[in-house]
Amino acid sequence: MPTIAIIIALIIIIALAAYATHLLLTLKRRTEANQQAQAERQAKAEERRQQILTDIRYIAAAMLEDRCELSEGVVRIGKLFDALSMSEQVAGDFPNLFAHYDIIRDHPIMDARQALPKQQRMKYDFERMKSEAELEHAILDEAKLIAEFNKPTTH
Repeated sequence: MPTIAIIIALIIIIALAAYATHLLLTLKRRTEANQQAQAERQAKAEERRQQILTDIRYIAAAMLEDRCELSEGVVRIGKLFDALSMSEQVAGDFPNLFAHYDIIRDHPIMDARQALPKQQRMKYDFERMKSEAELEHAILDEAKLIAEFNKPTTH
């Protein structure tokens, strides 16, 4: 009788050890899969970040070559830096660009602009033109730096 009990106990122990091994291997596979998925997400995010930085440099170059209006370029660059969550980081590097951006960022565009009364549109145009006149040369100087921009993020 004690031999049968020992054999049953050994069978139970072996079964439990096999089940524990199975659970550990499953956990290891899932952990590896999660790490690989995380690495892929990070690679995609970095690729997107690099594409946006390329777009920012392109817009700055277009501003310098008069292929893009000053205010349009400022809005596009500002929104792209916002998309990268880098506006606060780079605002000190490009204070004039961000000063102009702060003035015009909320101005309506396209259909929303056309829907405004003429006097309101003229008010927005006056704000924009006044800021452009004051900051144009400084913004273009900063655009030269932005055209070569390659600052790493600090996240």
